[in-house]
Formats: sequence, structure tokens, C-alpha cells
Amino acid sequence: MKRYTTKSRKFGRRRASQGFTLVEVMVVLFILLAIASAGVLAIQNVRARANRQTSELFIKNMKAPLDMFQLAVGRYPTTQEGLGALLSAPSTLSDPSKWDGPYVEENVSGVDPWGNPYQYAFPGTHSQSRYDLWSMGPDGISETDDDIGSWQ
Repeated sequence: MKRYTTKSRKFGRRRASQGFTLVEVMVVLFILLAIASAGVLAIQNVRARANRQTSELFIKNMKAPLDMFQLAVGRYPTTQEGLGALLSAPSTLSDPSKWDGPYVEENVSGVDPWGNPYQYAFPGTHSQSRYDLWSMGPDGISETDDDIGSWQ
């Protein structure tokens, strides 16, 4: 018995796949890039929020040592003395015996998460009777909208 094959059967079959087409590879790469981009953006947002919170926490935690200095000496450190007055007695004190420090640990860094030194001023511009302590924020420029300060 002779077998007859129809054209539709003979030519309708596809060859077994030999690999991926360029379009398929490009689609997969596009999807992977989209997922990676979303991940990078999420990490950047988390990092920016963490840097801001770290700076806010440093400023908040410096309140107690500055207040202790003020109680012992009778004034806050001057702008020239800066935060270093909390670690060692300034030479400008009228009565050095009043200094009861150090008020902070030696390893306290005066550098914000963006690598800039914290700014300190007494008397402050935001409060004449108190100090101003602030970070210049991510842009590194003082007196801009992204500053993080003790007056906030």
C-alpha cells in the first residue's frame, strides 16, 4: 500500500527550533533592563531617605551634648569654637574649670552622609538665643531648600 502525503501535511510542519531569534533575545534583554532599572531607582530612593534620616538623627542627638555644654559653661560654643568645643575645652573659655567634658565620644563624625561637614553657628540666624546646626543636604550648598537643620 502506497502512502500519499498531502502538501499541507508535508509543507505545514515547522522545523524544530534551532535557537532564539534576534527579536526574542532583544525582548528578553529589554525586560531584564526594565527590571534592573526599577531596582536601581528603588535603591536610590531608599538610600536618599536613609541619608536624610541619618542627618536628622545626628542633629537631634547633638542637642543633648550642646545643652550640657551650655549648662556647664553658661553659653553654647561660639561659631569659631564649633562642635570641637564638645570634645576638648576651648582656649577661649573665661573659666576653663567649668568645662566638664568631653560631651561627645571621640569617634563622633562631624561629616554628613554626603561627605560635607555639618555647619554650626551661635548665635543662630533661625534662633538668636540658640544655635543653628545643619547639614547642607545632597547639593552641598548652604541655605537651599534641601538643608536639614536644628530649627526644623
